[in-house]
Amino acid sequence: MKRRAKRRYRYVVVPLILAVLFMAVVLNFTAIEKAIFYPRVFREQVERYSREYNVDKHLVYAVVKAESSFDPNAVSDVGARGLMQLMPDAVDWVSFRRGDETPVDYNDIHDPDVNISTGTYLLKLLCDEYEDIPTAVAAYHAGRGTVNAWLENREYSPDGLHLVNIPSPVTREYVERVMKNYEKYCELYE
Repeated sequence: MKRRAKRRYRYVVVPLILAVLFMAVVLNFTAIEKAIFYPRVFREQVERYSREYNVDKHLVYAVVKAESSFDPNAVSDVGARGLMQLMPDAVDWVSFRRGDETPVDYNDIHDPDVNISTGTYLLKLLCDEYEDIPTAVAAYHAGRGTVNAWLENREYSPDGLHLVNIPSPVTREYVERVMKNYEKYCELYE
């Protein structure tokens, strides 16, 4: 009898305990991954403006993570500022396109609400224009003029709509990073 109980324990209980431990590790890893590697910082602003401007919130989080790692005081080497690393000409263009009676003051761009609102609207404009997320992300990084020139070159865009080869290594790496972030945010938070 004791031998049968030991065998049952070995073949039933041990695998059950191992399965429970495995699930605990997997669930904790996902929680750790969410909290540390793919957080949803400034969630109120991201979700409000992504809903208002009809932009996937996961894309906004992906851009913020790639641009500033959620640091509202970030300033790039070229002078881009804030969470979504906005330049003065991009802020002016967004203000013009939104029809703002009082344009955004670039000195306020470190404010998370102003930055996320402006950056998300910029993403909306680019996604609407290009209808392809990687191409819109390339334009967010390199500028519309640069991306439009790339789209006219068959070496970079055989169909004139999608970039299959981004000639700038910096922009190519940026697009890859944002798209990886985007995929992870979708995977973790869907």
